[in-house]
Order: sequence, then C-alpha cells, then structure tokens
Amino acid sequence: MDISTVIGFAAGIVVLAYGIMTNGSLSSFYDLGSIFITLGGTAAAMLMNFPLKSLKTVIPACHKAFFSKPENPAKIIDNIVELAEQARKGGLLSIEKAVKEYDNPFLVRGVMAMIDSHDQETVRTILENEVSCIEDRHSATQTILEKGASYGPAFGMIGTLVGLINMLKHLDEPDTLGPSMAIALVTTFYGSILANVIFLPLAGKLKTLDEGEMLCKQIIIEGILAIQVGENPRLIKEKLVGYLSSKDKKKALKDEPFERRDTSK
Repeated sequence: MDISTVIGFAAGIVVLAYGIMTNGSLSSFYDLGSIFITLGGTAAAMLMNFPLKSLKTVIPACHKAFFSKPENPAKIIDNIVELAEQARKGGLLSIEKAVKEYDNPFLVRGVMAMIDSHDQETVRTILENEVSCIEDRHSATQTILEKGASYGPAFGMIGTLVGLINMLKHLDEPDTLGPSMAIALVTTFYGSILANVIFLPLAGKLKTLDEGEMLCKQIIIEGILAIQVGENPRLIKEKLVGYLSSKDKKKALKDEPFERRDTSK
C-alpha cells in the first residue's frame, strides 16, 4: 500500500469535512440533483471521449496508485550484478534459471531475449519497444484522468446555471432564493472536488509511479546489454548506480561488495 496516497486522500476529505462543519453542516452540501449532473455528466462526457476499453484501465490504475509498491532500483542493480557474476562463472545460459528467482517479469524477459539473440541491437530494440508500449498505455490512462479533471468543474458550472435558472423563475418567492442559490453553488463545489481531490492527484501519482518504473526498466536494459558483452560486474554496478539519486548512489557504492584494486602500486 502506498501510504502517502492514502494519507493524502484521507487528509483531503477530513480537511474539507472539518472546514464545512466549523460554520455549517455536511447535510447543507448534499443535493441529489447536483450529484447526478456533476458525476453523471462527467461520466457521460468521458464515455463519449474515450473507448470503453480505455476507460476500463482507470480502475486498475487507481488501485495501483493506492496499493502498488514502487520498485527499488538499488535492489534491481544488485540483482543484475549477481546475474553478471553468475554469467562470468558459468556463461550466459547459466543465468536463465537464476533470473526466474527474481520477482521481476521485465528482467526475466530481458535475460531470455539476451540468451535467444546474440545481437545487442536486437535485444535493445525488443526491450525498448516494450517499454515504449507500456509508457503509452500509462500515458493514456493519465490523459483520461486529466480529462475528467476538466469535465468535473465544467458540469459543476452547468449544474450551477441550471440552479440559477430555476431560482430566477421563483423570484416572487423571496424565502426560497437563499436555499436555491446554495443548491445552485453545490454543483460547482462537487466539480471542484472531483478535479482537485480525485482526478488530478491520481493522475499526478500515476505519473510519478510511471517515471519510477521507466527508470527501473532503463536500468534493466543497460544492465542486460552490459552482461551480454561480458563487462566486469563491478563496472556494471558503477555504470548503473549513475541512474540513482545522490543519496542512493552513495549508499549503493558504500555497500559495494567488490574489492577495488590498488592501482597506485
């Protein structure tokens, strides 16, 4: 579970509820017609804008935003270095069984591609094409959420206009103007909640997760290509830690199990 997503979402709800209750009641912000206009209108617009097949990816993506555990690039580097050591000892074929012990399907597919093809460019093309397709799918889901963030406030405004029109029809009843105006504004409130508490934060979280995933996949590609040409495991690690942040890079090199030669002698 991604604790920051859960805390952020819960905090947003709590802050809104507390802010409402300090000067009013939650029941004042409930209106069934406004909910239908805002939620129903947003859903209808998204159905018109995107194929149903694309919309089905939103629910798994939202589940990923709340419950996924980001990959650890430092751990992936350690796995690649272990495979490189195994390859130097027993050859490339010897790592086919070893790689299946790691819970990383992309790493497994990369090693299998490396074993099946002796051409480095072919391996790179296969893996980079897969990464490109994954990135396109992730980008499509983020686009859906960003569109939802624009439709929500738009339909909230439409609901407000509907409420104002109904209110103007009853100007001869002054006692109803205040409550009618409040209901008219509730739809704008709902649209803002959809955009700023749900759609935009989820799109941002998925983008962050995607960037981390693409980094890990790029590390895997470079590591596999280095193993294929028989580079020294220590040099492979030094190359791959360059993808890490300064803090993680220092930790990875500090924990390096390889002994450096003293070249001053």
